[in-house]
Amino acid sequence: MKTGAWADHWTRRARAEGWRSRAVYKLRELDRRERLFGRGGRIVDLGAAPGGWSQYAARKVAPGGRVVAIDIEPMEPIKGVEVVQGDIADTAVVADLRRALGGPADAVLSDLAPKLSGNRDRDQAVSMELAAMALEAALELLRPGGVFVTKLFQGAGFEEFVATARAGLRKARLRTPAASRKASRETYLVGRT
Repeated sequence: MKTGAWADHWTRRARAEGWRSRAVYKLRELDRRERLFGRGGRIVDLGAAPGGWSQYAARKVAPGGRVVAIDIEPMEPIKGVEVVQGDIADTAVVADLRRALGGPADAVLSDLAPKLSGNRDRDQAVSMELAAMALEAALELLRPGGVFVTKLFQGAGFEEFVATARAGLRKARLRTPAASRKASRETYLVGRT
């Protein structure tokens, strides 16, 4: 199947099933393999727009759960999700996030990705910086035994980041969901504190 047709399959499926993005299938597969969510859980979704991951997480932790989504881009409201617009690098935004969460997080999800510049080396460096910010936020926000999921792109800085994450987390493994494009360097690190 051609890449365009493949992408259209996931996009069409997401629309037909009421999801905001095709990325939901990546998170769903990771959840099925790693058991990321429990009823009543507190979830942080970094880089949340357009909201597919937040939608999925809200359904998984209901009733009684809390999902706080953060993005620098505006995001349409989602039932069961509190949206914080801001930059995770801003300490005031992190304080807002902590207040909205109401306690330690059970999971911190990061689908953060840079706005692509066309310069592969620069984009890779920014991607690794975003992953490092997500890891720092996760280590600050997660309860012991909490789950951290972050998108990574294989390239410069990848191995170093994985080593750093493994040093800070109790366990961490790399997963590449079926919904990721075969030609993509995208993978996900799933770890627990």
